[in-house]
Amino acid sequence: MKPENVCYDIAMMKNNEPIIFDTADGQELRINMIGSWLKRHFGSKIVKLSLDGGFTCPNRDGSKGTGGCLFCSASGSGDMASDAADNITKALKDQIRLLSAKWPEARYMAYFQSHTNTYASVDVLRKTFDPVLDHPDVMGIAIATRPDCLPDDVLDYLGELNEKTFLWTELGLQTIHDETAKAMNLCHNRKDYDNAVQKLRSRGIRTVTHLILGLPGETPEMMRESLQYVCRSESCEPAIFGLKLHMLNVVRGSGLPERYPGYVPYGTMEEYIHQLIDLIEIIPPEITLHRISGDAPRQTLIAPEWSYKKRTILNSIHREMRLRNTWQGKAL
Repeated sequence: MKPENVCYDIAMMKNNEPIIFDTADGQELRINMIGSWLKRHFGSKIVKLSLDGGFTCPNRDGSKGTGGCLFCSASGSGDMASDAADNITKALKDQIRLLSAKWPEARYMAYFQSHTNTYASVDVLRKTFDPVLDHPDVMGIAIATRPDCLPDDVLDYLGELNEKTFLWTELGLQTIHDETAKAMNLCHNRKDYDNAVQKLRSRGIRTVTHLILGLPGETPEMMRESLQYVCRSESCEPAIFGLKLHMLNVVRGSGLPERYPGYVPYGTMEEYIHQLIDLIEIIPPEITLHRISGDAPRQTLIAPEWSYKKRTILNSIHREMRLRNTWQGKAL
């Protein structure tokens, strides 16, 4: 079974046969991971090119706040991104040249991750995003932003992009609980997120929502409430295209170590994996998963000290799902 954009009815969900999303690597992938989804959609492997467009953030320049979100590094959570601010086209081609040796048949998604990538005039956005679409192997663009940084003229421009390429917009919600958002200095709230999702949906733009697991003060039930909220459906269609579930990484250069000295989100890898799988079981199968672990560079990572072991974490998640005979959406 290879589900894509379909709606699972109650009868199907009561059928106790696992939903297998992909078997390409010889394993039964029980999560609707974006990599497999894109390969089915485009007919070839799609690699994301992480680009830094040189944007800042209203939570750093004083218009909303200063210092950034408490968990955010100095790079705006874009530690893995290539700096494209001076020359977008050169940075894009450099990455493709490096990656083409490993994946000669691949095509690409341009991913603007660092800071707030709609926090500029439409003219600036055009000069940043339009050039990447001229490359024949770039199939689309992913733009990460804050839910409170989508004025109407920017939304109209995103609507134009959506008509000529494959686009999704990522919203850094992190939590629906406003008390946590305030403690983390997010300077936006659930109402901002709801408004952004509604406006993006009205223009037919795919939305990918970021949630962080393990924020200080949040219980497993609070994290579950955030997940259920963003996965809500309208007329059997999920409100969002995709999800990023980030394990909180405490990193050097963020405000978190000073505000919460010694804080460790998860004591063991096993603790995180078990909670994550419990959450995956309540995610509708139609929603794509874009991340299910953390991704901080080892040299800046403080805690959890094992979270840089991305491949080990991912393999353990897939293995544990097979052992539990579970899959994305099973508990619905």
